[in-house]
Amino acid sequence: MQIILSIMNKHFYVLHLLPSRKDFASTMTDDERSVMLQHIEYWKQFMQQGKVYAFGPVMHPDGVYGLGIVAVDGEDELKNIIDNDPAGKINRYEFFPMRAVVPELKLN
Repeated sequence: MQIILSIMNKHFYVLHLLPSRKDFASTMTDDERSVMLQHIEYWKQFMQQGKVYAFGPVMHPDGVYGLGIVAVDGEDELKNIIDNDPAGKINRYEFFPMRAVVPELKLN
């Protein structure tokens, strides 16, 4: 049996995880690296739920930052996800609504 997940009622956002310092990616302490590894594991669960389309570091020449594209029920859900992300305690998030064009998700 195939289930097609409806994205009609989802709200898409682009997220930026802004580092606490410009050279954060290359100068992380052991504690910061541990938090960022927890951050990756945290977001994987939402990817498995079909709420995250992509996430990861953007290797911008002016400084690395994190980027995510998510589909959630609304801004409150997004804020709750962000508030519980370990990386949010050492870095800063900003997010913007996105008018995404995406394929239908199919689960077998």
